[in-house]
Amino acid sequence: MAERESQARRVLSPGSRLVFLLTCLFVPLLGVPSPAGRATAARGSARTPYAGISEPSFIAKSEDHLFKHLFQDYQKWVRPVQRLNDTIKIKFGLAISQLVDVDEKNQLMTTNVWLKQEWIDVKLRWKPEDYAGITSIRVPSESIWIPDIVLYDNADGRFEGTATKTVVKYDGTVAWTPPANYKSSCTIDVTFFPFDLQNCSMKFGSWTYDGSQVDIILEDYDVDKRDFFDNGEWEIVTATGSKGKRTDGCCWYPFITYSFVIRRLPLFYTLFLIIPCIGLSFLTVLVFYLPSNEGEKISLCTSVLVSLTVFLLVIEEIIPSSSKVIPLIGEYLVFTMIFVTLSIVITVFAINIHHRSSSTHNAMAPWVRKIFLHKLPKILCMRSHVDRYFAQKEETSNISGSESSRNTLEAALDSIRYITRHIMKENDVREVVEDWKFIAQVLDRMFLWTFLLASIIGSIGLFIPVIYKWANIIVPVHIGNMHT
Repeated sequence: MAERESQARRVLSPGSRLVFLLTCLFVPLLGVPSPAGRATAARGSARTPYAGISEPSFIAKSEDHLFKHLFQDYQKWVRPVQRLNDTIKIKFGLAISQLVDVDEKNQLMTTNVWLKQEWIDVKLRWKPEDYAGITSIRVPSESIWIPDIVLYDNADGRFEGTATKTVVKYDGTVAWTPPANYKSSCTIDVTFFPFDLQNCSMKFGSWTYDGSQVDIILEDYDVDKRDFFDNGEWEIVTATGSKGKRTDGCCWYPFITYSFVIRRLPLFYTLFLIIPCIGLSFLTVLVFYLPSNEGEKISLCTSVLVSLTVFLLVIEEIIPSSSKVIPLIGEYLVFTMIFVTLSIVITVFAINIHHRSSSTHNAMAPWVRKIFLHKLPKILCMRSHVDRYFAQKEETSNISGSESSRNTLEAALDSIRYITRHIMKENDVREVVEDWKFIAQVLDRMFLWTFLLASIIGSIGLFIPVIYKWANIIVPVHIGNMHT
């Protein structure tokens, strides 16, 4: 120990010993930590890199300082670019939440959508370590520059979306997803109503900026339908987007077009429109099955005609007033109404023929007798009225002959001949009446088969184009969706 003290005295000169003593006296007074204190502080700093960073009040103050720093000289009316000729690229996507309505009469499609937009704002950048590690903030869209992307084919005059907040990241990325309710124009093709397939489009683009200033990039080819709420009348078959551009003088303008292929769910209209119409058309056929002496034939025809008129008015309220296309169901109704009108005319004519007699009309023409009493009954599988009459007449003649052969009294022959002539005359009159009635039956039977065949052909003609379109368009699309 003595040796160490002697060595220290030899090492430290008198001046050095004075400096050492002064240092030992004044360092504690100046607050400089000792080596042990520095070690303790180092251990504490290893646990908390930034003093107080975990405190919410400190983070709130840091975010407040960040907002003041970002928006102190921020001008939202100027494009956020470093150079004037720089282009802002907008990543654009669409998510549909609801297909509200398809107005066929006014040719409008109402949708609730979310517009997904993302771009880089070079004026909104910061270092997270300078602001308590904050990496993103929420900023009202009214406070920053946003692209003026609108729906070009808007039908209600409202081109702006809902003003919502944007998410701004530290690298300047701005994400904005405002919800919007749009009424877009849609050309409705009602040819196959109610089995129709519509193709409605929504075109988005910048209202004032050209492609050299703001370029739109399609983010996703398919419309996002993860949050879609089903519609009870329409089904979205496909919803895809594509990018296009139009040139106007020296500048070009990009736009994004989303095509919605929607299919009407036909169950409601099939049950309450198609089936009753087909039933009424076949009900017209039964008019010719009623006997001609029944007065309800005209009443039935008139009732069917009124019912078809009501159905035609219902369709007229749904479909647009356009002369370009006529729906097949409308053509079918008009076709059936024409047939019902003809059936009324034919029924009136058949009733008139049914009540004809030799006292009211002239003798039947030979060609009428030949066609309606001999040829048409065989074609229509009807037993000829003339054949039945002659069979009865022949049987009566044999009986009368057998009775006259037994009559041996000459005096009674004159009376019998007189009675026979009178009966034959009445039979001739009755025969004429029966012939006219039989012709009326032939007419009813002929138009019964004619109208039945026409109704079947008309009904098949209504559904064949629909089945063909379904097999060539709807089925391949559904198969493709299943594979994807």
